[in-house]
Formats: sequence, structure tokens, C-alpha cells
Amino acid sequence: MKLRATWMNHEGTKALMTALSEAGHQAYFVGGCVRNGLIDAPVEDIDIATDARPEAVIALSEAAGLKPIPTGIDHGTITVVADGKPLEVTTFRKDLETDGRRATVGFSTRIEDDAARRDFTMNSLYAAQDGTVLDPTGEGLGDLHARRVRFIGAPEDRIREDYLRILRFFRFHAWYAVPENGLDADSLAACASLSGGLETLSRERIGAEIKKLLSAPNPSRAVAAMEQSGVLAQVLPGTTVRALMVLIAEESRIGAAPDPIRRLAALGGPAPDDLLRLSRVEAKTRALLTSEMAATTGPGELGYRHGAQSARDILLLRAAALEQLVDPSALAAAEAGAAAEFPVTAADLMPDLSGPALGEKLAELEARWIASDFTLDKAALLA
Repeated sequence: MKLRATWMNHEGTKALMTALSEAGHQAYFVGGCVRNGLIDAPVEDIDIATDARPEAVIALSEAAGLKPIPTGIDHGTITVVADGKPLEVTTFRKDLETDGRRATVGFSTRIEDDAARRDFTMNSLYAAQDGTVLDPTGEGLGDLHARRVRFIGAPEDRIREDYLRILRFFRFHAWYAVPENGLDADSLAACASLSGGLETLSRERIGAEIKKLLSAPNPSRAVAAMEQSGVLAQVLPGTTVRALMVLIAEESRIGAAPDPIRRLAALGGPAPDDLLRLSRVEAKTRALLTSEMAATTGPGELGYRHGAQSARDILLLRAAALEQLVDPSALAAAEAGAAAEFPVTAADLMPDLSGPALGEKLAELEARWIASDFTLDKAALLA
């Protein structure tokens, strides 16, 4: 089998691969770029694995007119900038010692060692410069084409090397598996039994994985499996998948794009801002959605005060919580509210009113205007 992708033919990429191979080194594209390239999914990052040591990668890339940056040289990784595109070049590695968060690695000259330390079989695929695909584990191609997510070797061993792989298992299932396959039973059991190890991870790493998971087109099966296995309670105590599953169905029905913060709000539970290290903007958005989800503010006023997108998200969440369909008329009212402009200004009430009385009168008129579905004009309000 051969990989054929346009990104393989970028001049800078070809120059780097040629420089490594002509110096007598093995050099292969690896991981996500090969996996996604084989299933015609978008490729964002290009990773290259080689038996060349980091110092040799630096020297060869400089000689080829490229710019090497020692971003992770202690772990064997050099970022080579070619035609403005970053290429992550990592020397073949094997794990010497792991503690569930980070690994002490040694360099290797064997592609089999490098493949064995990866997480899932579909991520252990390599491609030569001419596109020839190598499958050192013997299981990667079959699992990729069957859209089956499985750990390499014993799931418990892979998880103990890095407990983040528990969350990655559910994320990869959401993004790459097909529903009829279900979740691999051995992998799911290992995730359940070792979920306590997630406590050793940083909140930033957990938050990044959860947001990637919730950004999948339909992560409901994966998140439901997280709940059933106890993993969801480990990372987001007090949450439940029930409203999320309804929300995702409604998103699909009305054509709303996936949004991880909206979906996070649907899970409920205590504010996860610190648990996931949400940004200020993300935390503010989640707090707004959660508070208005439980409020009775009308759809028109939601659109007027928070904008069309936030109003739509709130209406989606309310419907999901009640296990109902979103009312199209409510969505239309929210759109109308977002486009409405209050016709009265403070200047219209001055100099007769000032100070607190002016503010109170403006608020009163605005409430009347909203209650009229934004139909009252300035003359009617001032009269």
C-alpha cells in the first residue's frame, strides 16, 4: 500500500527527506499524518521519524538550506522549518523508564522499537518518501481500515506509560471509530481499572484532551462509555451524559457546528474551570450558558442581550435538559432580538431626568420594548 498526499510533495519536505536518506539514514512520515492521509482526513501536523541522532538532523537540515530548531532535543525532537512549514523530526526511541506522566527514553536504530512505544495501532503506521506504508506492529493497517481503536500490545502497559492515554482512547474512538465496532473491550476494561492514574496528570493536559474529545462530530458514545467506566467521574465529578446525547442530536438536526464549551455545559456538574484549566473566555462563556440555561429569559431577550450565537446555544441546552426539540420560532425570535436596536437613548430623556432616575426610566422603557417583541418605536415609548 502507498500513501499519496499533496503535503508529501512540498519542496521543503522533500528536501529534508532526501537529505536524511542520502546521508544513509532511515526517514519516515509517521503517526497522525500517515493515519489521516490514508483515510483522506485533514492533516495538520507532519511528523518524521528517523534513525539519525538530533545532532545529525540539525547538520543535515542546515546543509539543505532549512532551519532546525531544537524544540525537544533532550527527547530527540528537532523542529525543522521548511518553506515556512514546521516539520517535527524525532529520532527512533524506546522507553527506558516511565511513571505514567513522562518517560525516560533512549535512542534506537530500529523502527520496531519506535513503533512499540506508541499508543494505538493506527498511530504506529510509517510511510517512506515514495509513499510506501510500513506497519511494524502488523495490526495498524487492519485496525485503521476497520476504524477500530486498540492499544498496541497490552492496554495496561500502554496506559501505565502515560495515563493521558485513557482520555486519548475515548477521543480517538469519537473521531475515528465507527459506531458498529463499539469500544474495544480489553482497552475499555484497562481504562476503567487504571482511571485513578488520571489524578497524577496536570489539569492543562486533561483539559486539552476533554476539549478535543467534545469537538468531535459525535462524541456521545465515547462520553457515555466514559461515564459507564467511571472515567468521566474521575475527571469531571458530578457530570452526566444524558443531556449531552440529546444536545448532539439537536445540533445535528438544526445544523449547529460542534462546540466543546456548549457541550461541557450540557454535562452539568460543578464549574469545571479549574479542573480543566479553562481560559477566561471559555470559563465566562460556560458560566453564561449554564446560568441562562436554568433561567426563564425569553428567546428574544437572549438574542438582544447575548447575541444570536449564545442565544441559540442557550436554547439548545434548555431543549436538551428537557429532552425536547428546539422550537424554530424561538430560534427566529433570538435572531430578531440579536438584530434589534433599542431606539431610546439617555439624551431623549434629558434634561427632564438625570442620575439614578434617568437609569431607572431607561431600564423601564427597555423592558417595555423587549416585552413588545421589539415592535414599539421611539415615539410610542416616549409617549
